[in-house]
Amino acid sequence: MRRVGHLVVSGRQIEFYRNLLLLELLFSLDVDPGAAASGHAFPPPGTIENVVGRYLHLELDGRMHRVYFEEAGSGIPLVCLHTAGADGRQYRALLNDPEVTAKFRVIAFDMPWHGKSSPPAGFGNETYRLTTDGYVGFVMAFCAALKLDDPVVMGCSIGGRAVLHLALRHGESFRAAIGLQSATYAENSVLDEAELTPLNRGDVHAGRLAGASMASLTAPRSPDADRWETMWHYMQGGPGIFLGDLHYYFSDGDLRNGALNALDVEKCPVYLLTGEYDYSATPEMTLELAREINATHCEIMQDMGHFPMSENPLKFREYLLPVLERIAA
Repeated sequence: MRRVGHLVVSGRQIEFYRNLLLLELLFSLDVDPGAAASGHAFPPPGTIENVVGRYLHLELDGRMHRVYFEEAGSGIPLVCLHTAGADGRQYRALLNDPEVTAKFRVIAFDMPWHGKSSPPAGFGNETYRLTTDGYVGFVMAFCAALKLDDPVVMGCSIGGRAVLHLALRHGESFRAAIGLQSATYAENSVLDEAELTPLNRGDVHAGRLAGASMASLTAPRSPDADRWETMWHYMQGGPGIFLGDLHYYFSDGDLRNGALNALDVEKCPVYLLTGEYDYSATPEMTLELAREINATHCEIMQDMGHFPMSENPLKFREYLLPVLERIAA
Protein backbone atom coordinates (compact mmCIF):
# COMPACT_ATOMS: atom_id res chain seq x y z
CA MET A 1 0.00 0.00 0.00
CA ARG A 2 2.84 2.38 0.85
CA ARG A 3 4.61 1.68 -2.43
CA VAL A 4 1.59 2.54 -4.56
CA GLY A 5 0.70 5.64 -2.56
CA HIS A 6 -2.22 4.32 -0.49
CA LEU A 7 -0.37 4.45 2.84
CA VAL A 8 1.96 7.07 4.31
CA VAL A 9 4.61 6.07 6.86
CA SER A 10 6.01 8.78 9.14
CA GLY A 11 8.26 8.75 12.18
CA ARG A 12 11.17 6.33 12.68
CA GLN A 13 11.32 4.49 9.36
CA ILE A 14 13.64 1.82 10.75
CA GLU A 15 10.91 0.64 13.13
CA PHE A 16 8.63 0.19 10.14
CA TYR A 17 11.15 -2.13 8.47
CA ARG A 18 11.85 -4.07 11.65
CA ASN A 19 8.16 -4.85 12.00
CA LEU A 20 7.16 -5.13 8.35
CA LEU A 21 6.36 -8.85 8.59
CA LEU A 22 3.94 -8.20 11.46
CA LEU A 23 2.28 -5.41 9.48
CA GLU A 24 1.94 -7.65 6.40
CA LEU A 25 0.29 -10.32 8.54
CA LEU A 26 -2.11 -7.80 10.04
CA PHE A 27 -3.18 -6.55 6.63
CA SER A 28 -3.61 -10.14 5.41
CA LEU A 29 -6.24 -10.71 8.10
CA ASP A 30 -8.61 -8.73 5.91
CA VAL A 31 -8.54 -11.52 3.30
CA ASP A 32 -11.29 -14.12 3.56
CA PRO A 33 -9.51 -17.44 4.34
CA GLY A 34 -12.19 -19.30 2.42
CA ALA A 35 -11.29 -17.38 -0.73
CA ALA A 36 -7.75 -18.77 -0.86
CA ALA A 37 -7.01 -21.47 -3.41
CA SER A 38 -6.17 -25.02 -2.38
CA GLY A 39 -2.46 -25.82 -2.36
CA HIS A 40 -0.84 -28.74 -4.13
CA ALA A 41 -1.24 -32.07 -2.37
CA PHE A 42 1.69 -33.68 -0.59
CA PRO A 43 2.55 -37.31 -1.45
CA PRO A 44 2.24 -40.07 1.17
CA PRO A 45 4.90 -40.34 3.91
CA GLY A 46 8.00 -42.18 2.74
CA THR A 47 7.70 -41.00 -0.86
CA ILE A 48 11.04 -40.36 -2.55
CA GLU A 49 10.73 -37.80 -5.33
CA ASN A 50 12.21 -38.35 -8.77
CA VAL A 51 14.11 -35.07 -8.54
CA VAL A 52 17.91 -35.49 -8.66
CA GLY A 53 20.35 -32.89 -7.30
CA ARG A 54 23.87 -32.47 -8.69
CA TYR A 55 26.85 -30.13 -8.47
CA LEU A 56 28.50 -28.72 -11.58
CA HIS A 57 31.97 -27.15 -11.48
CA LEU A 58 32.14 -24.06 -13.70
CA GLU A 59 34.82 -21.49 -14.39
CA LEU A 60 33.25 -18.03 -14.58
CA ASP A 61 35.40 -14.96 -15.20
CA GLY A 62 38.51 -16.88 -14.21
CA ARG A 63 37.11 -18.20 -10.92
CA MET A 64 35.85 -21.67 -10.08
CA HIS A 65 32.25 -22.09 -8.92
CA ARG A 66 30.45 -25.14 -7.56
CA VAL A 67 26.93 -24.74 -8.95
CA TYR A 68 24.02 -26.77 -7.60
CA PHE A 69 21.10 -27.78 -9.80
CA GLU A 70 18.15 -30.16 -9.68
CA GLU A 71 16.56 -31.97 -12.59
CA ALA A 72 13.72 -34.33 -13.40
CA GLY A 73 12.19 -35.77 -16.54
CA SER A 74 13.49 -36.34 -20.05
CA GLY A 75 13.09 -34.77 -23.44
CA ILE A 76 13.40 -31.09 -24.34
CA PRO A 77 15.65 -29.28 -21.82
CA LEU A 78 13.73 -26.63 -19.84
CA VAL A 79 16.19 -24.43 -17.92
CA CYS A 80 14.51 -22.51 -15.08
CA LEU A 81 15.81 -19.21 -13.68
CA HIS A 82 14.75 -18.21 -10.18
CA THR A 83 13.96 -14.74 -8.82
CA ALA A 84 16.28 -12.27 -7.09
CA GLY A 85 17.60 -13.38 -3.72
CA ALA A 86 15.99 -16.83 -3.97
CA ASP A 87 17.02 -20.19 -5.47
CA GLY A 88 15.87 -23.13 -7.56
CA ARG A 89 13.47 -24.42 -4.89
CA GLN A 90 10.89 -22.11 -6.43
CA TYR A 91 10.44 -24.69 -9.21
CA ARG A 92 9.88 -27.65 -6.87
CA ALA A 93 6.30 -28.22 -8.03
CA LEU A 94 7.27 -28.04 -11.70
CA LEU A 95 10.03 -30.61 -11.16
CA ASN A 96 7.41 -32.95 -9.71
CA ASP A 97 4.76 -32.44 -12.39
CA PRO A 98 4.53 -35.65 -14.46
CA GLU A 99 2.70 -33.88 -17.30
CA VAL A 100 5.71 -31.60 -17.69
CA THR A 101 8.50 -34.10 -17.07
CA ALA A 102 7.01 -36.56 -19.56
CA LYS A 103 8.20 -34.31 -22.41
CA PHE A 104 10.69 -31.95 -20.77
CA ARG A 105 13.93 -32.36 -18.85
CA VAL A 106 13.29 -29.71 -16.22
CA ILE A 107 16.50 -28.18 -14.83
CA ALA A 108 16.49 -25.63 -12.00
CA PHE A 109 19.81 -24.23 -10.79
CA ASP A 110 20.86 -22.10 -7.86
CA MET A 111 22.76 -19.14 -9.29
CA PRO A 112 26.28 -18.62 -7.92
CA TRP A 113 26.07 -17.11 -4.42
CA HIS A 114 22.50 -18.46 -4.04
CA GLY A 115 21.06 -21.50 -2.26
CA LYS A 116 23.49 -24.43 -2.36
CA SER A 117 25.80 -22.69 -4.86
CA SER A 118 28.32 -21.21 -2.45
CA PRO A 119 30.25 -18.05 -3.35
CA PRO A 120 33.72 -18.50 -4.89
CA ALA A 121 36.92 -18.47 -2.87
CA GLY A 122 37.80 -14.98 -1.67
CA PHE A 123 34.21 -13.75 -1.54
CA GLY A 124 34.76 -12.27 1.90
CA ASN A 125 36.73 -9.41 0.36
CA GLU A 126 34.11 -8.27 -2.15
CA THR A 127 30.54 -7.10 -2.53
CA TYR A 128 28.22 -9.21 -4.67
CA ARG A 129 26.61 -7.36 -7.56
CA LEU A 130 24.81 -9.04 -10.47
CA THR A 131 25.38 -7.64 -13.97
CA THR A 132 23.82 -8.41 -17.33
CA ASP A 133 27.07 -9.78 -18.75
CA GLY A 134 27.63 -11.94 -15.69
CA TYR A 135 24.09 -13.30 -15.67
CA VAL A 136 23.97 -14.10 -19.39
CA GLY A 137 27.49 -15.52 -19.29
CA PHE A 138 26.61 -17.87 -16.45
CA VAL A 139 23.47 -19.24 -18.12
CA MET A 140 25.31 -19.84 -21.39
CA ALA A 141 28.22 -21.54 -19.59
CA PHE A 142 25.78 -23.71 -17.64
CA CYS A 143 23.94 -24.84 -20.78
CA ALA A 144 27.22 -25.50 -22.60
CA ALA A 145 28.64 -27.56 -19.73
CA LEU A 146 25.52 -29.77 -19.69
CA LYS A 147 25.66 -30.00 -23.51
CA LEU A 148 21.99 -29.03 -23.76
CA ASP A 149 20.58 -29.29 -27.28
CA ASP A 150 18.18 -26.50 -28.28
CA PRO A 151 16.90 -25.85 -24.73
CA VAL A 152 13.95 -23.75 -23.62
CA VAL A 153 14.79 -21.07 -21.05
CA MET A 154 12.20 -19.87 -18.54
CA GLY A 155 12.76 -17.23 -15.88
CA CYS A 156 10.77 -15.17 -13.40
CA SER A 157 11.32 -11.55 -12.29
CA ILE A 158 15.06 -10.99 -12.80
CA GLY A 159 14.93 -14.31 -14.62
CA GLY A 160 12.10 -12.93 -16.72
CA ARG A 161 14.39 -10.06 -17.68
CA ALA A 162 17.32 -12.40 -18.30
CA VAL A 163 15.40 -14.51 -20.82
CA LEU A 164 14.99 -11.32 -22.87
CA HIS A 165 18.74 -10.68 -22.78
CA LEU A 166 19.38 -14.34 -23.68
CA ALA A 167 16.94 -14.24 -26.60
CA LEU A 168 18.47 -10.97 -27.75
CA ARG A 169 22.12 -12.02 -27.54
CA HIS A 170 21.91 -15.78 -28.11
CA GLY A 171 18.51 -16.42 -29.68
CA GLU A 172 19.94 -19.04 -32.02
CA SER A 173 20.91 -21.16 -29.01
CA PHE A 174 17.39 -21.55 -27.61
CA ARG A 175 14.27 -23.30 -28.82
CA ALA A 176 12.12 -20.69 -27.04
CA ALA A 177 12.09 -18.28 -24.11
CA ILE A 178 9.34 -18.06 -21.49
CA GLY A 179 9.23 -14.86 -19.46
CA LEU A 180 7.34 -14.86 -16.16
CA GLN A 181 6.67 -11.37 -14.78
CA SER A 182 8.79 -9.92 -17.58
CA ALA A 183 9.17 -6.21 -18.30
CA THR A 184 11.81 -3.98 -19.83
CA TYR A 185 12.46 -2.38 -16.43
CA ALA A 186 11.29 -2.52 -12.82
CA GLU A 187 9.23 0.13 -11.08
CA ASN A 188 11.53 2.03 -8.74
CA SER A 189 8.67 2.29 -6.23
CA VAL A 190 9.20 -1.36 -5.32
CA LEU A 191 12.42 -0.73 -3.43
CA ASP A 192 13.72 2.81 -3.34
CA GLU A 193 17.12 3.73 -1.95
CA ALA A 194 15.71 4.37 1.52
CA GLU A 195 14.35 0.84 1.62
CA LEU A 196 17.39 -0.84 0.17
CA THR A 197 19.54 0.27 3.08
CA PRO A 198 17.70 -1.75 5.78
CA LEU A 199 18.42 -4.94 3.84
CA ASN A 200 22.08 -4.55 4.80
CA ARG A 201 21.95 -3.15 8.34
CA GLY A 202 23.15 -4.88 11.47
CA ASP A 203 20.13 -3.78 13.48
CA VAL A 204 17.55 -5.19 11.03
CA HIS A 205 16.86 -8.87 10.33
CA ALA A 206 17.50 -8.74 6.58
CA GLY A 207 16.03 -12.18 5.91
CA ARG A 208 12.79 -11.42 7.70
CA LEU A 209 12.57 -8.05 5.93
CA ALA A 210 13.19 -9.65 2.52
CA GLY A 211 10.46 -12.20 3.11
CA ALA A 212 8.04 -9.57 4.37
CA SER A 213 8.76 -7.34 1.37
CA MET A 214 7.82 -10.18 -0.96
CA ALA A 215 4.62 -11.02 0.92
CA SER A 216 2.84 -8.08 -0.68
CA LEU A 217 3.90 -9.29 -4.14
CA THR A 218 2.02 -12.57 -3.73
CA ALA A 219 -1.66 -12.73 -4.61
CA PRO A 220 -4.01 -12.70 -1.61
CA ARG A 221 -5.82 -15.81 -2.86
CA SER A 222 -2.69 -17.90 -3.33
CA PRO A 223 -2.55 -20.95 -1.02
CA ASP A 224 -1.24 -19.95 2.39
CA ALA A 225 1.31 -22.78 2.61
CA ASP A 226 2.76 -21.91 -0.81
CA ARG A 227 2.88 -18.18 -0.01
CA TRP A 228 4.80 -18.89 3.18
CA GLU A 229 7.21 -21.23 1.42
CA THR A 230 7.87 -18.50 -1.15
CA MET A 231 8.60 -16.04 1.65
CA TRP A 232 10.82 -18.60 3.39
CA HIS A 233 13.09 -18.80 0.35
CA TYR A 234 13.75 -15.08 0.76
CA MET A 235 14.26 -15.32 4.50
CA GLN A 236 17.17 -17.71 3.90
CA GLY A 237 19.17 -15.65 1.41
CA GLY A 238 22.82 -14.81 2.06
CA PRO A 239 23.72 -11.32 3.31
CA GLY A 240 23.73 -8.76 0.53
CA ILE A 241 22.63 -11.21 -2.18
CA PHE A 242 19.09 -9.92 -2.67
CA LEU A 243 20.50 -6.40 -2.77
CA GLY A 244 23.13 -7.42 -5.32
CA ASP A 245 20.53 -9.01 -7.59
CA LEU A 246 18.45 -5.84 -7.50
CA HIS A 247 21.36 -3.98 -9.09
CA TYR A 248 20.62 -5.97 -12.25
CA TYR A 249 16.85 -5.67 -11.86
CA PHE A 250 16.75 -1.90 -11.37
CA SER A 251 19.83 -0.66 -13.17
CA ASP A 252 22.21 -2.79 -15.21
CA GLY A 253 19.53 -4.95 -16.84
CA ASP A 254 17.24 -2.06 -17.84
CA LEU A 255 16.09 -2.60 -21.44
CA ARG A 256 14.64 0.83 -22.16
CA ASN A 257 17.66 1.48 -24.37
CA GLY A 258 16.17 0.32 -27.66
CA ALA A 259 18.14 -2.93 -27.69
CA LEU A 260 14.96 -5.00 -27.94
CA ASN A 261 14.47 -3.73 -31.48
CA ALA A 262 16.97 -6.40 -32.49
CA LEU A 263 15.17 -9.29 -30.76
CA ASP A 264 14.02 -11.75 -33.42
CA VAL A 265 11.05 -13.81 -32.20
CA GLU A 266 11.19 -15.85 -35.40
CA LYS A 267 14.62 -17.07 -34.35
CA CYS A 268 13.69 -17.46 -30.67
CA PRO A 269 9.94 -17.39 -29.90
CA VAL A 270 9.13 -15.45 -26.72
CA TYR A 271 6.15 -16.39 -24.53
CA LEU A 272 5.09 -13.99 -21.76
CA LEU A 273 3.01 -14.94 -18.70
CA THR A 274 2.38 -12.37 -15.97
CA GLY A 275 0.35 -12.57 -12.79
CA GLU A 276 -2.19 -9.78 -12.38
CA TYR A 277 -1.25 -9.04 -8.75
CA ASP A 278 2.18 -7.49 -9.27
CA TYR A 279 3.19 -3.87 -8.89
CA SER A 280 6.83 -4.63 -9.77
CA ALA A 281 6.29 -6.03 -13.27
CA THR A 282 2.71 -4.96 -13.81
CA PRO A 283 0.41 -6.52 -16.42
CA GLU A 284 0.49 -3.21 -18.29
CA MET A 285 4.30 -3.33 -18.45
CA THR A 286 4.25 -6.88 -19.79
CA LEU A 287 1.63 -6.00 -22.41
CA GLU A 288 3.76 -3.05 -23.48
CA LEU A 289 6.77 -5.37 -23.79
CA ALA A 290 4.72 -7.84 -25.84
CA ARG A 291 3.80 -5.11 -28.30
CA GLU A 292 7.38 -3.87 -28.51
CA ILE A 293 8.89 -7.26 -29.40
CA ASN A 294 5.82 -8.72 -31.14
CA ALA A 295 5.81 -11.57 -28.61
CA THR A 296 4.78 -15.02 -29.76
CA HIS A 297 2.25 -15.22 -26.93
CA CYS A 298 1.27 -12.99 -24.02
CA GLU A 299 -1.24 -13.77 -21.29
CA ILE A 300 -2.17 -12.20 -17.95
CA MET A 301 -2.67 -14.85 -15.28
CA GLN A 302 -5.61 -14.33 -12.93
CA ASP A 303 -5.28 -14.58 -9.13
CA MET A 304 -1.49 -14.79 -9.22
CA GLY A 305 1.29 -12.50 -8.13
CA HIS A 306 5.01 -12.10 -8.75
CA PHE A 307 5.94 -15.75 -8.05
CA PRO A 308 3.48 -17.91 -10.04
CA MET A 309 5.54 -21.12 -10.05
CA SER A 310 5.90 -21.18 -6.26
CA GLU A 311 3.00 -19.19 -4.77
CA ASN A 312 0.27 -21.02 -6.70
CA PRO A 313 1.75 -23.87 -8.76
CA LEU A 314 -1.57 -25.59 -9.49
CA LYS A 315 -3.05 -22.44 -11.00
CA PHE A 316 0.20 -21.63 -12.81
CA ARG A 317 0.30 -24.96 -14.65
CA GLU A 318 -3.07 -24.14 -16.25
CA TYR A 319 -1.31 -21.32 -18.11
CA LEU A 320 2.07 -22.99 -18.60
CA LEU A 321 1.00 -26.37 -20.00
CA PRO A 322 -0.56 -24.94 -23.21
CA VAL A 323 2.62 -22.93 -23.81
CA LEU A 324 4.80 -26.00 -23.36
CA GLU A 325 2.54 -27.94 -25.72
CA ARG A 326 3.04 -25.29 -28.41
CA ILE A 327 6.80 -25.35 -27.91
CA ALA A 328 6.97 -29.15 -28.05
CA ALA A 329 4.80 -29.40 -31.18
